[in-house]
Amino acid sequence: MIIGGEWTHDPQASLDYSVDWSRWLDEISDTILTSTWTVPTGLVQTSPAPSVNIAGKITTVWITGGTAGALYIVTNHVTTVAGREDDRSFALRVDNR
Repeated sequence: MIIGGEWTHDPQASLDYSVDWSRWLDEISDTILTSTWTVPTGLVQTSPAPSVNIAGKITTVWITGGTAGALYIVTNHVTTVAGREDDRSFALRVDNR
């Protein structure tokens, strides 16, 4: 399921992409403990390492690469302090800008 919409990414760019979990987390009164990303072959997850910020509610990944014209689905998996687990995905369309 694509939650975060679609973003356009230049294959030469190294950019950060974030998922805002605050609405879900506020509903369940919880915070993120761990965050992992599934970045498809063709894209490269770069440093800095994936992070969780703003009181444990927003996750961020840095991505570079990709093939112009391709559409990739990037997925973030989180585990909360209370042990809940969930995924959010977004589409990354690569285009020369």
